[in-house]
Amino acid sequence: METNLKGRSLLTLKDFTPAEIRQFLDTAFQFKKNRKAGATNYHHQGKTIAMLFEKTSTRTRCAFAIGARHLGMHAEFLGKDDIQLGKKESVEDTAKVLGRMFDGIEFRGFSQKTVEDLAKYSGVPVWNGLTDLYHPTQALADFMTIEENLGYLKGAKLAYVGDGRNNVANSLMIASALMGLDFRIGTAESLFPDPALVEEAKALAAKYDTGATITITTDPNAAVRGADFIYTDVWVSMGEEDKFAERISLLKPYQVNRNLVAETGNPEIKFLHCLPAFHDSETVFGKQVLEQFGLEEMEITDEVFRSPHSKVFDEAENRIYTIEAVMALTL
Repeated sequence: METNLKGRSLLTLKDFTPAEIRQFLDTAFQFKKNRKAGATNYHHQGKTIAMLFEKTSTRTRCAFAIGARHLGMHAEFLGKDDIQLGKKESVEDTAKVLGRMFDGIEFRGFSQKTVEDLAKYSGVPVWNGLTDLYHPTQALADFMTIEENLGYLKGAKLAYVGDGRNNVANSLMIASALMGLDFRIGTAESLFPDPALVEEAKALAAKYDTGATITITTDPNAAVRGADFIYTDVWVSMGEEDKFAERISLLKPYQVNRNLVAETGNPEIKFLHCLPAFHDSETVFGKQVLEQFGLEEMEITDEVFRSPHSKVFDEAENRIYTIEAVMALTL
């Protein structure tokens, strides 16, 4: 039975039931099918959304803009230098103004409190396009990609290796708890996720009786053994650029390379990454960082990134359809 999600905000997946996440995913699959068949998804023609970006973006920005267009809407981009959010004008006042002008608001930035305040005061649906704590729209696209490849989510084995307490790891853990996955994090002990969040995720799994398991370990080989998917992310998130030396020292053993892939024992293993990835030195910034630390690759080797195991570009495309589904169902 479908739930009426109209007027709801997506701030974190913790706010949704397994059935509601299933509804997001089923809608995303249908929208993708429609687009591939040349059909339209014009469910909200004439509406407008605001896209607030404190942080730079490729996939999130494009997915919201394209998803809005697919739904017949106009998306207005507002960068950090375009509005007075939190500078000359409070978040509350900005939210109240934008809520009277737009039908929905996307926010990508630093503080989770900012996106929560936008939802509290705007009176329209607000969607979290990334904060320091959560990245829920990314996790939805990840799970869509897993299901496309495996045919199911419940019981799927997902291993995340790398920075275990960043926004992507947090959202994957919550989503896994809600959808019944065997979820593992392999990382250095100092980068374990917040224990309170781990307990909260386990409580969600118990509440909905999903059968999910959550394992946190310092052993990367144990984390990936028998996995269906290996997931990693950059070792240093936006705003933490001064921590490269520390993170490289901690996370070198967790690089996704040929040896770690072999440890899965699964010839059909698949690889995911939310992108961008430090898999080569083809970018100016990447070249500077890799040369500075004497590395050719960082969290993922180029060999694995470009291999048939990699589903990163399917995953990136699926950002469109999952975000489109979220907007369609909540507007």
